[in-house]
Amino acid sequence: MKKMQGLINPTKFPFYYGYLILVFGTIGILASIPGQTIGISTFTDPLKDALGLNRNQISLAYMLGTLASSLILTKAGKLYDRLGAMHTASYAIALLMGTLILCSFSIQISNGVSQIIHSKSWAIPFSLMIVLFFLLRFSGQGVLTMVSRNMVMKWFDRLRGRINAISSISVSFGFSISPLLIDQLIQGYTWQGAWQIIAGLLLIILAFVVLFYKDNPEKYDLHIDGKVPKTVSSQEKTKAEVNFTLSEALQTRSFWMYSLILSFQAFFITGFTFHVVSVFSNDGYTRDEGIAIFLPITIISTIVSIVGNFISDWIKLKILLFSMISGAFLASLGLFLLENDFGYYLLIIGFGICSGLFAVLMAIVWPRLYGRQHLGAISGKAMSMLVMASAIGPYLYSNVYQITGSYGSVSIIAFIYLTFLAIGSLKANVPLKH
Repeated sequence: MKKMQGLINPTKFPFYYGYLILVFGTIGILASIPGQTIGISTFTDPLKDALGLNRNQISLAYMLGTLASSLILTKAGKLYDRLGAMHTASYAIALLMGTLILCSFSIQISNGVSQIIHSKSWAIPFSLMIVLFFLLRFSGQGVLTMVSRNMVMKWFDRLRGRINAISSISVSFGFSISPLLIDQLIQGYTWQGAWQIIAGLLLIILAFVVLFYKDNPEKYDLHIDGKVPKTVSSQEKTKAEVNFTLSEALQTRSFWMYSLILSFQAFFITGFTFHVVSVFSNDGYTRDEGIAIFLPITIISTIVSIVGNFISDWIKLKILLFSMISGAFLASLGLFLLENDFGYYLLIIGFGICSGLFAVLMAIVWPRLYGRQHLGAISGKAMSMLVMASAIGPYLYSNVYQITGSYGSVSIIAFIYLTFLAIGSLKANVPLKH
């Protein structure tokens, strides 16, 4: 019996509906920008000044809000498995829209609470921003990104790597220009107006989600990749249909090794980006030289992502895993030796490799190793680890610097972590379900 098709019937299109899923899933990931670090950071300075918070206080609020969001992302993934892509993404966008509106009225909310309790303590705006950062990170970086990426991966198998390459390039470009576009909105309409305009734009994205987001192609009597599969042996068929539950996935070495290297990238790059000006000035570079590093990193990352996605359809994922670990070692060594040009270039190459392979592994690992049936719960658990790591990164960087007087000391921690990860990954093979 066919399920309800909604307003849009995937079977009525003259081409495979998965290609529309690619387009609108990518748009959904881009719509998460207001909840991503790159989308929030542009508002940081005007927001903290307006609320009377210093940089340490707004950073701590951001960390606590992000950590809190990471604790419930696994449950959000399970909700996605039950409700499907359209409903879960719709709720996430609605929550993101509402949070942006609340952010635009944060001064009024903070002042109102101050009047009610007759206090002008900094703890009031600080507590408010913890809640708002929690909502932004949970709905944007967490749920909307997870659902949109997983939805695209569910519609492709043999073409998964190539499809992810197209999506990754589009997302990389969109993320790279978003700070400039957001800054123009802030300059033209104030930071409050900018958040309200972005909330209005998300209403259009919500309409796209309701109309075009669809779950597995099998629900609409379509074949994955858009092609009727050839006759296969019973052994191959059984292998293709294996699905792991979250609890089963957590018992495999591969889940932890892939999750831990992805979490390292989130920790290392977020901490580095958050303190980038201070990192470079501490080693004798100018502010412009520090910020300029992101252009070559983006170029290398894009090339690595394209190549990695395409070859992922044919090679073992373990090769990409060790390639990413190697890139992480190079980036860590580059940070340690940043006081000379050799370290500077190592940092660029290492970050470029890591960032490019992060885009590959984050999308294709979970459906390939653990199937599509419980994809939300499994990827949600991995995402919760990643978000938690991104929250800890900036705080650990600042504390290491305060204690040792050098950001390069972070590399020592990284070397120990990556050595453990490399040894553990030697047996991170394709899991077998018993």
